[in-house]
Amino acid sequence: MDVVQRKLTAFILDPANHDLLEILKGARNGLVYGTKVRFPHALVMTFLFRSGTFREKLTQTLQATKTHAKNLATFVTIYKTTLLLLRRLSSAGKERSSDSFFAGLLGGYLVFGRGDQGTVNQQIVIYVFARVALALAKLSVDKGVIKDPQGKVRGNSWGIFAAVSWGLVMWLFRWEEGSLQGSLRSSMEYLYIDSGRWDSLRNFLVHNT
Repeated sequence: MDVVQRKLTAFILDPANHDLLEILKGARNGLVYGTKVRFPHALVMTFLFRSGTFREKLTQTLQATKTHAKNLATFVTIYKTTLLLLRRLSSAGKERSSDSFFAGLLGGYLVFGRGDQGTVNQQIVIYVFARVALALAKLSVDKGVIKDPQGKVRGNSWGIFAAVSWGLVMWLFRWEEGSLQGSLRSSMEYLYIDSGRWDSLRNFLVHNT
């Protein structure tokens, strides 16, 4: 066993194998991270808000976890493989600033953009989009695209963003509920609709009707 371990260690530490092993470890990390992020979230949301037997809820939780982990692993694999190919095809032999964009574009379309997308993929893409929007807003100030010599934009932007976001989502929930994503709609129904329904002390304090 020591001989096998030494050979494997020498193999993974050989610089000639680094690029391909980086893709493999990226896939591994996608599986691990997707499982760690999705399982507790799916477990809580499914058992709190979904109907069905214990077995059905557990199956839904495991399926959501599997989808999240598999798709992250697939995306990382496509992204890193594309970066490697673009770098090797480059005349300079090194990564260009646009390579990461095109690698992400390809991975995003192949993994998250094709076919009938389920709730898990929608949540991942919406999460990424929200973080991108915030990053671009920050960059627009940092790079001087939006002038903010006195810091007023930076100081007030989050408050305005939060207020507009909540104002819009409450209006949509009140008047265009069907346009909202399913899990968000379920959460809001629990908070704002179920809180107005009771016919006994038990379902007022302990459990909704």
